[in-house]
Amino acid sequence: MTTLVFGHKSPDTDSTGSPLIWAWYLNEVKGVDAKAVLLGEPNTEAAFVIEKWGFDKPEIISEVAEGQDVVIVDTNNPAELPAAINDANVTAIIDHHKLVGGLETKGPIDITIRPLACTATIMYDLMGDDADKMPDNIKGAMLSCILSDTLEFRSPTTTDVDRALAEKLASELNINLGQYASEMFEAKSDVAAFSDAELIRMDSKEYTVGSTDLRVSVLETTAPKMILDRKDSLMASMPAVAAEDGAHEVLLFVVDILNEEATLLVPNDTVKAIAEASFGCTVEGDTVVLPGIMSRKKQIIPNLKV
Repeated sequence: MTTLVFGHKSPDTDSTGSPLIWAWYLNEVKGVDAKAVLLGEPNTEAAFVIEKWGFDKPEIISEVAEGQDVVIVDTNNPAELPAAINDANVTAIIDHHKLVGGLETKGPIDITIRPLACTATIMYDLMGDDADKMPDNIKGAMLSCILSDTLEFRSPTTTDVDRALAEKLASELNINLGQYASEMFEAKSDVAAFSDAELIRMDSKEYTVGSTDLRVSVLETTAPKMILDRKDSLMASMPAVAAEDGAHEVLLFVVDILNEEATLLVPNDTVKAIAEASFGCTVEGDTVVLPGIMSRKKQIIPNLKV
């Protein structure tokens, strides 16, 4: 049986590149028949990386069959996975997020969760000496994952391990890190073709704070004006997205990569109260700028209060 390797439902660069990396490793090094798949359309940056490094876009699936062998990467949250994930045969999890719970497996499995900025960084270490066998396109995918998840080392989630590996890969590929990161972020910022609902869900995760279910969405960009010019329609779309996804509220943060700040859209008094309680700010109007806020995992989610 082919082992399916996939990340979460809103494929960013790490959830797109890491399945490609680990499927290569399983196939070419471990002799395991494996296939990278996605649980949704890759975002614009991930699509750029696929084309840049000569990959075919992985098949998009929405369900997994009972007993299907799978490796889960870049998440361990059942809410971000197919509904029937507990019926599949999960053989491994490789992740860099907090342990959520709720997954059930058919037997003991390999689980690696480490406090690094990127799943691909963990994979490099797990490969050991076999990492030397990586072809250039796999190295390119790995470099892209690290640059994306660290926002070119601006994110507070960045570790010395992530940075050192990115510099090593860039040297081997003869790539200028800053120039390549700029190309990636430019691709990520091109969101004109997406509907408001698609933008809200593009890089979005479900979190429960107390008894309040939140969809916390982050749009990382070098051109925040392009998104903020649509704030009225984005906020008008939030109630429908929340209702469809079983959430009470949507929190949408527009992260300005270059200025290292986030703008939170504030559509109602509930979000205003959450913002003021969580970030110690005073909200006047329908947006609030949060200096230094870059990371959902490290700076947004841990601070949320309702």
